[in-house]
Amino acid sequence: MSKKSMWTLKLSTAAIALIPAAIGINYLGKLFAGLLKLPLWLDSIGTILSSMLAGPIIGALSGIINNVIFGVTVDPISTVYAVTSGAIGLVVGIMAYKGWLKNLKTVIVVGLVVGFIAAVISTPLNLIFWGGQTGNVWGDAFYAFLVSKDFPVWLASFGDSIVVDVPDKVATVIISYFIFKGLPKNLISIFRGKDKIEEL
Repeated sequence: MSKKSMWTLKLSTAAIALIPAAIGINYLGKLFAGLLKLPLWLDSIGTILSSMLAGPIIGALSGIINNVIFGVTVDPISTVYAVTSGAIGLVVGIMAYKGWLKNLKTVIVVGLVVGFIAAVISTPLNLIFWGGQTGNVWGDAFYAFLVSKDFPVWLASFGDSIVVDVPDKVATVIISYFIFKGLPKNLISIFRGKDKIEEL
């Protein structure tokens, strides 16, 4: 991918078509985690995969639109976290462009970075809308523990986010990476606009 292509606004129709697919994958991941009562969200697989395939703009759009749709159809508060999802898409897209998808070790580093950034962005939102909690059983238990030990609420909220977001994003980035590695190279090149396909 050339330097211009990472931020280009002349996005291929294939890349744009990736957005609804990414949203569908996000929904499936969230449903899967919910049904199995996992201590993870798994609701960013589509966002992260689209960032790996088509760059930070498509990744960010996938994350933002996903949260807006989920907010309109299921949970209104979800719309507020569109900023977190957008940041996830941007960070993964940039790190993928910079060559951080070399192997499993570097992919784990990407997951750690994304998890930390997600926690930093989400903490003030959690404080405003949820009194500092995330709604995740494991995270909220850690929050309660920290509060009982007289930690400041903001720090307990950050701890709540960290224990959920970091493992979740590491797992999500790893899952997305293996899906990405399993795709044919010619398919990846289409999403990145290398082939002569119709462009907007």
